Amino acid sequence: VITHDQLEPAPTNGGKQWPLDAKTILKVQMSRPSTEVNDNKVTVGYYGENGGPPIDQAGVFLTGIGISLDVDADRDGVVEKNNPKKASWTWGPDGQGAILLVNCDKENPFIAVEDCQDDKVYCKEDLEDMSRMILRTQGPERLPAGYEMVLYIPMSDSDKVGVFYLQNPFFGQRYIHVLGRRKLFHVVKYTGGSAEMEFFVEGLRFPDDSFNGLVTISVSLLEKLAEGIPQTPIFTDSVVFHVAPWIMTPNTLAPVTVFVCSVKDNYLFLKEIKNLVSKANCQMKVCSKYMNRSDRWMQDEIEFGYIQAPHKGFPVVLDSPRDGGLQDFAIREILGPDFGYVTREPLFELVTSLDSFGNLEVSPPVTAKGKEYPLGRILIGSSFPTCAGRRMTKVVRDFLYAQLVQSPVELYSDWLTVGHVDEFVTFVPIPGKKQFRMLMASPSACYKLFREKQKEGHGEAVMFKGYTGTDTKRVTVNKVLSNEVMAQENQYVQRCIDWNRDILKQELGLTEEDIIDIPALFKIDKHGKAMAYFPNMVNMIVLHRDLGIPKPFGPIIEAECCLEQYVCSLLDPLGLTCTFIDDISSYHKHLGEVHCGTNVQRKPFAFKWWNVIP
Repeated sequence: VITHDQLEPAPTNGGKQWPLDAKTILKVQMSRPSTEVNDNKVTVGYYGENGGPPIDQAGVFLTGIGISLDVDADRDGVVEKNNPKKASWTWGPDGQGAILLVNCDKENPFIAVEDCQDDKVYCKEDLEDMSRMILRTQGPERLPAGYEMVLYIPMSDSDKVGVFYLQNPFFGQRYIHVLGRRKLFHVVKYTGGSAEMEFFVEGLRFPDDSFNGLVTISVSLLEKLAEGIPQTPIFTDSVVFHVAPWIMTPNTLAPVTVFVCSVKDNYLFLKEIKNLVSKANCQMKVCSKYMNRSDRWMQDEIEFGYIQAPHKGFPVVLDSPRDGGLQDFAIREILGPDFGYVTREPLFELVTSLDSFGNLEVSPPVTAKGKEYPLGRILIGSSFPTCAGRRMTKVVRDFLYAQLVQSPVELYSDWLTVGHVDEFVTFVPIPGKKQFRMLMASPSACYKLFREKQKEGHGEAVMFKGYTGTDTKRVTVNKVLSNEVMAQENQYVQRCIDWNRDILKQELGLTEEDIIDIPALFKIDKHGKAMAYFPNMVNMIVLHRDLGIPKPFGPIIEAECCLEQYVCSLLDPLGLTCTFIDDISSYHKHLGEVHCGTNVQRKPFAFKWWNVIP
């Protein structure tokens, strides 16, 4: 009984009385479900001021029904009963709330689109990608007349979530689509007694600028007061899911498969990559000439990542909007069982070179400004803050920012002809340790090395030896050092790289000890943009301890390339193995290197994304 906001339990023997006025409320709650309709009764007696027997009585018949919509809110892979925090979602190790995967793989080889694009279940493997949701009910064999249970979603979530239900479990097991897209509600058949109805929930969309990743599903018991009057809910139970974000994998994670294209002039390159892959003990997939249509830039077309829930996880490829000859590769060759696909295409924006995914990288886990980033931070190249240059298209940037768990850092890459971050920065692991080093292209380091060689009497050492296709005549250390135009151009390039160096040190929490400068030289094209003068060694492929580095064709001193020797002296002590790959004809002359022409699918992080605190 509630009187003047004070709550008191009413004794069952009627030993206490309360004044009858507008502020006195009798609240009745059942402690257990009914076995029959109207099997409980509450009698209320009305007494005069002088006591004595009741002057009137009123009785209320009650039917108790237990209803609980349940999910895996504690993220242990098991759907527990009536978790008190199931209707909210919180981040961190102590967080609560269920998780949903976007069903973006394709289990059936005979359909053309991802599983989330249709409202059918073709096999049990499709259900394994979905999150389980159980509606538990307990009560009489049937609901009282005029009552029904309804499962529903808000209109705003109809394009974000889909729900399936197993119909006729003993006769063919047909899974029907009950919620999502045009279906906003589903009348649940009440079966009586103690029952569990199992539903399967799939995500339809990744988090984006207009979607924070949270979806709500509710069940309500509806009551009809009288014929012709609409039903109203008398009880509602809700659950909240968070759609799993797309997560990128840095160079420090173990490689699984290396992807590379076969084109008319890269046979020797493929052979060297194959040797490197076998040393690293991972797989290699070659995209045929028929499929790539002379497009060799595997790194630019796709980016590998993954999605994860407590019950399941699988890799997902992000397809870039560049759409060169490789535009159908991801859908036709990668999308399949337990390998998902996602893309973002701008409607009106112009797609530039900065939309290629050589311009999309991710750091290893870092701590910066007192904040931990246990899944690393995404790096994207953009234009200089003070000028209107090329930028990655808004739909892709919005998608990357909306994933939340790898907070992006925008760098300045528009000073380059191609304009990709992988032309001046990469990361390598230190085998056996959780540490890493950031490698940066450095004209200063190259000039310093060349001056040292000149002082040692090797000024006439020749570059590009063994390469017949170069446009340059005989190039020596002396000629490079005496070229004032080249010196000025590389001073400009060094300033552009130093700008990025400062951003990376600040945003990734790095010190100078964490950075290794890799010698590089650039030349400026007729549009004032920079391109590599000799093969750019930073643009390497990292397969755990094995590095596939573009062969620089540097000055030959005592039968050895001094650039190769210098880079090995920096990386060998870390436990890394350097393999120099000749890409000068097949990639470098087309303005790319080893990393641009390859792509690596890697194992996911052991760290669970829901333990991040964004």
